[in-house]
Amino acid sequence: MAVDWSELPPELLYTIATNLNHLHDRIRFRSVCLTWRSSTPETPFNLPCQLPWLMLPADHFSSKPSHLRGFYSLSTNKIHAFSLPRITRRSRRCGSSHGWLAFLEESPSVLLLNPLTRVVVNLPPLSEFPNVMSFDYSKVGREYTLRTGDDDVYSCNLKEMRDSYIKKVILSASPASCSDYIVVAIINQTGDLAYCKNDVPTWKFIDEAHGYCEDVVYHNGMFMAVNKNGEIAVCDLNSDKPNVSFINTPHQVGGDMQYLVACEGELLLVTRYLELEFNGDSNQLDIIYKTTEFQVYKLDMKGVKWEAMNSLGDKALFLGENSSLALSASEFPECKGNRIYFTDDYSEWNYDGVNGDHDLGVYDLEDGSIEALPCYPFNSHSTRSWPPPIWVTPNPC
Repeated sequence: MAVDWSELPPELLYTIATNLNHLHDRIRFRSVCLTWRSSTPETPFNLPCQLPWLMLPADHFSSKPSHLRGFYSLSTNKIHAFSLPRITRRSRRCGSSHGWLAFLEESPSVLLLNPLTRVVVNLPPLSEFPNVMSFDYSKVGREYTLRTGDDDVYSCNLKEMRDSYIKKVILSASPASCSDYIVVAIINQTGDLAYCKNDVPTWKFIDEAHGYCEDVVYHNGMFMAVNKNGEIAVCDLNSDKPNVSFINTPHQVGGDMQYLVACEGELLLVTRYLELEFNGDSNQLDIIYKTTEFQVYKLDMKGVKWEAMNSLGDKALFLGENSSLALSASEFPECKGNRIYFTDDYSEWNYDGVNGDHDLGVYDLEDGSIEALPCYPFNSHSTRSWPPPIWVTPNPC
């Protein structure tokens, strides 16, 4: 006798669904029939962190409406198109955290957007940063007036502020699941860290953490910030005023960029090495950077030092303009362990139209080789498109 799977008890279907840890499995489960769909919540709130998607440059759908963006899924090896409200080809991303993308416009607006749910959250505008003295649309070409740390005053136009003021935005939690989330922004020109809290209409600097601007990660309830030398500022932003302490490790020597990664309760430092390349023809000479190597260290709190790691085991790291992420390849067989999946996050303001590959790929920590991602085969005759790709973890809430 054939079994009618639609007649399974709702409580059993619910139990099965809540034990599916991958978003695409939940979606397939709900699509089987009406009974299965009605027995499970539309929004799965208990999913663990998912395998990231790669958000592609805006011109991937050049013939499509400007609000469409392509996302490459490692899980399915497919590119999915999403319509993103309030986002145009002139929008610039400045971070990806907990499934939310941060966007800047040629205006003071700072937005958070969840590409899955299409929910938009407005953060305090650029005009509310402490070193922005004034903003005036009527002063065309010098709309912003800013003050440096040395009390010098200078002007910026709309495009300059969009492209180069904020390096990266990091969240403590998803705004949809946590009402008291905190946002930290790394400021490019000054090396400052700024933060804002939900429902507070302004940004504040974390004065004691000035210069700790290489990367920031949220770890154990604190924002951990690293400087060029590998020293750590531990920023507790849960009170009315920031409380900052320091982990003064011996200086790290060498490398061009530093990343912090929270991995199973431990803190990792990843150093990225770049080399300069010249690409060009008779009409144009482009100077570009290429990644050549990564080195990984683990923080040893007993000796207060960075301890070199020769292997990540089954862990895969995802680095770039996103909040750095570590996942287990045993839980996500679509990615490989002991690998670093990286994107180019160092040259956005001088990027569009440059000849040569995007500097992204998969670095093997065992032999130092770099593989291309399936959606971006190596091609020296290609042209880079702005903005560069970025990792974003799909989050339905």
